[in-house]
Amino acid sequence: MLPVCASLRHSLALGSPFRSAALGNASRLLSPRVARTLGTRGAWNYGFQVGGRPCYGRAGLRLSNSCFSGDVVLVEESKARLSDGEEQEHEEDEVQREAVHVPVLLKEVVDHFEGRRLLNYVDCTLGAGGHACAVLSAHSEMETFVGFDVDPVAHAEAEPRLQQVISTRSSPSSELNLHLIRTNFRNIKTALREMNPKLADGGVDGILMDLGMSSMQVNEGERGFSFMREGPADMRMDPTSSLKAEEILNSWPEAEVGRILRDYGDERRWKHIARKIVQQRLSGGINTTSELVAVIGGSSFTRSGKNGRLKPGMHPATRSFQALRIAVNDELKSLEVALSDAFSCLSPGGRLQVISFHSLEDRIVKQFFLNAAGLQKSSNEDYEDSDVRAPQEYNHIPGETRHSKYIRKKSLTNELGERSGRIKNVAEGRYAKILTKRPIAPSDEEMSVNPRSRSAKLRVIEKK
Repeated sequence: MLPVCASLRHSLALGSPFRSAALGNASRLLSPRVARTLGTRGAWNYGFQVGGRPCYGRAGLRLSNSCFSGDVVLVEESKARLSDGEEQEHEEDEVQREAVHVPVLLKEVVDHFEGRRLLNYVDCTLGAGGHACAVLSAHSEMETFVGFDVDPVAHAEAEPRLQQVISTRSSPSSELNLHLIRTNFRNIKTALREMNPKLADGGVDGILMDLGMSSMQVNEGERGFSFMREGPADMRMDPTSSLKAEEILNSWPEAEVGRILRDYGDERRWKHIARKIVQQRLSGGINTTSELVAVIGGSSFTRSGKNGRLKPGMHPATRSFQALRIAVNDELKSLEVALSDAFSCLSPGGRLQVISFHSLEDRIVKQFFLNAAGLQKSSNEDYEDSDVRAPQEYNHIPGETRHSKYIRKKSLTNELGERSGRIKNVAEGRYAKILTKRPIAPSDEEMSVNPRSRSAKLRVIEKK
């Protein structure tokens, strides 16, 4: 426990109206200098406890009359939602709270295969088998199921679940051929050709890629993916691959380390962090996740306002861990290769669905879909923007702020577009139809149940 906040405790003890004032204006009573506490994630977070119960809310603070029963003390906050960095989908603090991996956008994935005959189906990122089991259950006509994953733990988790679904399938038209292959999804075409040349030559009816990390991987400290768990600086998706994060940290040139942090993590202080990493080599290098966090922790933080006060937000190590993981597993190059080969394996009318979790992945997926569909650059400059505009008379309301005006006009524009039928989420190309001109995001309900889904984006393309 941290020291008691005497000023707030005194105000609460005085009773009404002082108690009401304290409860209603807690964030003002607790000055940042008094209230801030360095949480377990290394970011500045706010939190305190009333009557033994943790409370959070504005600026990480919330007080409740119903739970008041005595002293107010500062505690390390562990449940305040972090700021939404789109480039980190898969933010680890939320992932770790899940004992079992929860598939994201599950209903949306199943819906986009609904009404289609999936005789031959490929799951490029098998994971724990959540999406695979749902799709398999919905398509009793399926004859061939192929699942790819480089992680042996994923195969051990997914296979019994798939077998259980297969055993309970209702009136299957034929026996299902189940193939679980331990390889990177970039090898999809080669693997399918070895299995059945017809599949590789346009015989697949549906393909799914879920680019998010599995909770099984994050929760296992020995894998080195999480800055919240002690473990070696490993970060390999495939335990048999040679390159580890430790090698990058301790032997690669400073310029290359900086490039990784900048390009793959969008880390603003990449130069400073890269310099600190190289300097650490003089003291034995970086061999564990905690050592890496210690180096980054003093190099990266967020500031808010002119006073430069630290604010709660994304963990300082988030972007650097993401960047190193992408580099270790060559994720972006693998995605580019996999997208091209997967699309070529689709049959006419076959669909490819991709769930991405940060902007680097989504940009690659979006651009590939445009190229695969044969859409020209001039026709996709406003690819996700409607040409419907709000009438001029709605352009100004006296006293309205710029932000309020933006929100109001955007809402009105969407409403007008929906009424006129001019906003469509389908882009027709010469070679394919993009079914998600705007990517599908999780619903508020799903994000409340599964916070790690909040940065997910689903894009779907149908081959002609």
